[in-house]
This record gives sequence, structure tokens and C-alpha cells, in this order.
Amino acid sequence: MRIVTRPDFDGVVCAALLREAIDGDLPIFWVEPGDMQQGRVDIEAGDIVANLPFHERCAMWFDHHYSNAPGRPFEGCYEMAPSAAGLIYRYFADRFSRDLDELVRETDKIDAAALTADEVEFPEKHPYVLLSMTVSGRNPEDEPYWNRLVDLLMSGTIDDVMADSEVKRRCDQVVAENRAYRAFLRRFTEIKGAVAVTDFRALAETPQGNRFLVYSMFPETVVQMKIRLADRDRNRVIVSVGHSIFNRNCRVNVGALLSRYQGGGHPGAGSCSFPADQADAHIPAILDVLLRNEPLEEDPSPGNGGQA
Repeated sequence: MRIVTRPDFDGVVCAALLREAIDGDLPIFWVEPGDMQQGRVDIEAGDIVANLPFHERCAMWFDHHYSNAPGRPFEGCYEMAPSAAGLIYRYFADRFSRDLDELVRETDKIDAAALTADEVEFPEKHPYVLLSMTVSGRNPEDEPYWNRLVDLLMSGTIDDVMADSEVKRRCDQVVAENRAYRAFLRRFTEIKGAVAVTDFRALAETPQGNRFLVYSMFPETVVQMKIRLADRDRNRVIVSVGHSIFNRNCRVNVGALLSRYQGGGHPGAGSCSFPADQADAHIPAILDVLLRNEPLEEDPSPGNGGQA
């Protein structure tokens, strides 16, 4: 039996909660959603999958992504909810030996992108927000850090976590990256209608930074479309789309839209990946839908802001 989850903040908290609720020694297998969607993940009987697409071999499944709606009965919980961690917390409510309400509440807020302007502009003033920015699946070699965070979150308070030397180092790095990221956004973002199109493909290395910053920098836009080359396979393009968390007037269901391009996500945010030779066809098609800003036939109601 393993915990199989995604290396983002929601996934880290999912792993911590599952260890607390079931077995503190459960191994964690970190997986990217695209790999699960494309059948590249070997799920074993007994595995508990969280914050990822469903797999028929898993013993339990917890998820909240619009595009991952199950097509069969399963053990666990699937709902349109702010975070997958929140579903796990409610499902195993009687198994936790300490009050984790604050951790889950903050995870809900971060994964649903329910952030204030101050939290976006100055995450260093908000411990959970800053901590969440240190977790990224971009670098597989960060796996020891993801495991370290799981242990830290279950053994101490947020103050204890933030005092850890490795956490502090990574938080300092995030603050520096965010300062530089603002300049990258200004240089590589073009405003088309109410869409902020950020194209990093010309860069040898894609810059990392605060994914919500674009919404405060370009308040007239309702959605961002970010384009980059994959880190491990430069022959693949990754497109991320997110509703503005401040100008909530995007009517396109992002998860439904990107499920057409080997991706998916929430109504308010998602991503997809495809071979670079398909970019000239797929990128204009995705952008055209965003520019028209009309509900898709699959989803007649407007989506809410969120993160992929």
C-alpha cells in the first residue's frame, strides 16, 4: 500500500493527512497528473490515490478536479471542493489526534486561489502561502524535500515548519525568484483582449515565480494563458490557463477546455501538454476560446477561480 499523490501543496497535505489517518509509515509515490492521464504510472493494488486522476487499480481515491469526474463506483471521495486535502480530512474525521483545522483551511484557500492582494504581492508575510510556493513538481530531485514537508507538517506547528533550515532556505529562494519573476512577466506577456498571454518558449530555462502575480500586474485581464517548454522534454509544450483571482469575469471552464488537449483541471484553472509540432494548431484554438469568453457547451455555467 502506498500514498500516490501530486507534488504540489495540496498533494503534500494529502500525504500528511493520509499518514496520520491510516499509517505513519506509508510510502509516498509522487506523480504528475499528465503521467497518470497518459497511462505512464504503475498503480499497485492497495494504493491510495489523492489529488490525481482516477486509476482503476487503486484501493481508494480522493480528488476534486472538474475534469476527473469518475465513471464508476469507487472507495473514497470525489467532490467539487476547494482542495483534495479537505475531502480526506472530512472522510477520516474521527482518526486525527490533533486539531488540523487551520492546516486544511489554509490548504483550501491556497488551492482554490482565494487569496487577497496582500497575500499575492507579499507572500513572505503569510507563512502558509509562502510555504506553498516552495512546492513544485518541476524538479523531480526535490522529492526528499516533499517528504520532509510531510513529516514536518505532522510533527509541529506552522511556526516549527517555517523555522526548519531547509524550509527557510527555500522560502528565501522563493522571495528572490518572485522579485525576478515580475520582470519576466512584463517582458514576455502580451495582452490580447482580456487575456494575458505569457510565452516563455524563447527562454532556455523557464523562470519560476508567483503564479498569481500576473493577475495583480494586469488587472484588466480576466485570464492568463502561459506557454512554456517542458523541463524534461523540450519537444513538448505545456499550456497553463488560469482565471484571474481578482477580475472574476472569465466564463470559460478551463478544465473542460484543456481536456480536449490531453489535459484538464478545475473550472478556473488547468493545464495541458502536447508535442511541440502541434503548438501552431492547439495554441491559437485555445486562445480563440478564451478571447470569445463564452461558456463551453459542456459547461453552461461560469467557473470559479482556482489553481490547476
